Amino acid sequence: MKEKLFDSEAKVMEIIWAKNPISAKDISLIAAETIGWNKNTTYTVLKKLESKGFIQREEPGFICTPLVSQGKMQKVEAVSLVKKMFGGSRSALFSALLEDEPLSEEEVNALRDMIEKR
Repeated sequence: MKEKLFDSEAKVMEIIWAKNPISAKDISLIAAETIGWNKNTTYTVLKKLESKGFIQREEPGFICTPLVSQGKMQKVEAVSLVKKMFGGSRSALFSALLEDEPLSEEEVNALRDMIEKR
């Protein structure tokens, strides 16, 4: 996937993923309540998401459904972050994440299990 989600687009996608399918009107109401956006801002972001191929719009009611899963976007964004901020080194990312905050034994075991299953 070549396209990236900008912060504003990610906020709208979070709403769509949570309430899929959802009307643009309902998205704008949720965005007004949670983000403080007006209707025009939300509709502008929805049009950008549609043109980038992240959502599909269906009539009647401008019903929005995601064309990309949240999990897929999380992977794309994680890979981008590792490349951009850590020179492609996943171990450098983990080191930065683990540096300041201690992990519980449960978290350590969960991470160990994930690594061993690779």
